[in-house]
Amino acid sequence: MKFEPRTLDFKLSPYSGLTRESWLEAGRYLLEGIFQHVDGLHSPVVVPRKETRITYPHHWSSPEEQAAQRTAEIFEGLTRSFFIAAPLIANIPDLKICGLPMADYYKSHVLRVCTRGDELYVGTYEDLQETTGHADPYRAFQQTVETCALVICLWVSRDKIWDTYTREERDIIAGFLTSYAHAGTIPHNWRLFNMLDMAFLHMEGYPVRKEIMRDHAQAILNFYAGDGWYRDGHSFDYYSCWAFQMYAPIWNLWYGYENEPYLAEKFQEHSNRLMETYGDFFDRDGWTNMWGRSGIYRNAATSAFEGNLLLRETCADPGHARRICSGSLLQFLGREDFLYQGIPTLGFYGQFLPLVQSYSCAESPLWLGKAFLCLHLPGDHPFWTATENNGTWETLGKKEVKVTCLDGPALCFSNHQANGETILRTGKVVKEPGAEHDIWNYAKLNYNTKYPWESSPNAYSRSQENAVGMLFSGCTAQQADVSSASSSNPLADSSLPAPPVETQQYVMQDDAAADRRISKPNVTLWHGQREGVLYRRQLFDCRLEREHHWVQAVDLADFTVPWGILRVDRLKLFRGPVTLTLGSYGFPHNGTEIIEKTCQNARAVILKGRDSRGQEKQMAMTVYEGWETLALLYSQGTNPDSERSIVAYASMSRREVYGGCEPYVLISQVITKESHEDFLEEELFPIAEILSPDLKGCGCFGPVTLRLKDGSTRSIDFEGVEGKLML
Repeated sequence: MKFEPRTLDFKLSPYSGLTRESWLEAGRYLLEGIFQHVDGLHSPVVVPRKETRITYPHHWSSPEEQAAQRTAEIFEGLTRSFFIAAPLIANIPDLKICGLPMADYYKSHVLRVCTRGDELYVGTYEDLQETTGHADPYRAFQQTVETCALVICLWVSRDKIWDTYTREERDIIAGFLTSYAHAGTIPHNWRLFNMLDMAFLHMEGYPVRKEIMRDHAQAILNFYAGDGWYRDGHSFDYYSCWAFQMYAPIWNLWYGYENEPYLAEKFQEHSNRLMETYGDFFDRDGWTNMWGRSGIYRNAATSAFEGNLLLRETCADPGHARRICSGSLLQFLGREDFLYQGIPTLGFYGQFLPLVQSYSCAESPLWLGKAFLCLHLPGDHPFWTATENNGTWETLGKKEVKVTCLDGPALCFSNHQANGETILRTGKVVKEPGAEHDIWNYAKLNYNTKYPWESSPNAYSRSQENAVGMLFSGCTAQQADVSSASSSNPLADSSLPAPPVETQQYVMQDDAAADRRISKPNVTLWHGQREGVLYRRQLFDCRLEREHHWVQAVDLADFTVPWGILRVDRLKLFRGPVTLTLGSYGFPHNGTEIIEKTCQNARAVILKGRDSRGQEKQMAMTVYEGWETLALLYSQGTNPDSERSIVAYASMSRREVYGGCEPYVLISQVITKESHEDFLEEELFPIAEILSPDLKGCGCFGPVTLRLKDGSTRSIDFEGVEGKLML
């Protein structure tokens, strides 16, 4: 059952209709789903577990490790549900959910998990070292994460819970927190957990080691890359927003402004810098893009707005911030498949295991409760009283695209007025070869708010649908006329094996190797934007210790068109023969119309259908120079929206190692609509002429100039890119 708000005000909130009361209703909705699994006042928040292969407690762990994991799950269920409950308790002191008084429940359980000898005691850092046999002072435990959630929630609900403890009870909790506050931690965003533990203790009059606090704080600042973004280990992702830019403002309030004014000023400056562009990270509906790890936290990505609004000096537009927060909330709570037995699924929409990491448990998605910290802002705060506005989307002209390119974190995102989508293109990616989960999360060519990334297509067949359907085959770029498959059955060739294909990724097959080895890009180097074209390089199965001339690569060049992205990529190979494929977005297949079109040397396939909600959708993939084949692959169980999906893909073969007359440049386009209104021919086939100083027309050298049908010209020139690639 999806969330249906009872309170709506489209005068105050013309886009979402949601008000502060609507958010309180949403919190109730989530808590009711959680507490239907809690037997009584003395039972912990441990919810049904649909998945057991990935999430913890891990069946392969030692009994000692499993014991620590079970206590971590109890702690995680308590603190992450508390993210939702704490602001509701602060606003509704007598709140009851499933007959249980929430203030009494959390007051009791917080004390119990901190009290040695209680059956729910989760153990201090030292206890866990002893239990697991890990004496390494740098070993970190999941409990450290949850202590930070705990202190935030105690602060939010202070009057109703923390202030009602006796001095002895507060001392017990403080002693427990002290253990984790001063213990080993993971040396990236986890340092913030220790910082907030110490800041809370200091605020409440307990001693802390300020030199440790300062060391953590300066380390956090050293992760700052510019443009409001922090590096999360080696990556950039939403941890910059739901960790760095949420915890640092709270730390400023509790400790920084008073005790470390320089550090506090820097944290504030960085938060305000993020606010300059972060609103454009979301699409016209306020939807969050599925990108980076921990995607199961969903709309927690909006908590950076709340963090900014807590600061002494803030630059967030409150009406725009609320519109995004409410839009992202409805993106998930407004879906029927969002809950499993009342609990947010381990997925983005419904259950989707390719998204899930081993550090998660069934209660982990409740991290999305961070978004409810907006309810800590009082009812008369501008966040609640300002009229919703839609920021950039209100200013874009017809079919206009706004592009924001941030070189610090290597993020380029574009807002497309034509379809209301936001497309993200990333760089500075380094993942292990073969680490498919990481590659899906970080190394896709594009991330689209309306087309969440799809895992490796898993081809299926049934009587009416072939796993692989050939549309255009055996055609070179020089051929003017291309014969299509039968209009009655565009999937005419059922004998083809499923090829190695990924959505919005290149895949390379080594045709010279006996095992026809498959490789995928695991490293993305960033150059940045030049004359409206974004330049990057992707390396296949790259290890950084290997010199790059021994690594197969593709130089990427792409630019926006009103409905999507047009690519003009160049092969950078030293080994052949190879076969290369490039997939479109995964298209939800709930009954799809397939249309084929040609225009001189270009070929396109159009898919018209609906997503799992019944929303009309349309996608077209067009291929030009270099590509030999355009085909479809049907997949099952790999799309976050729908059980079945279709992937359009292009393929080509490079047969000679040093074949200067074979294709070097690959031109393609993927465009989308949130309707079934036909694409115009100039939208499907936007290129009028392709010009190159390479007389053979293979793109071997020099710039490639595209004269477009809208009268504009784009020059794709890789000269100088080599010297300015960045990680």
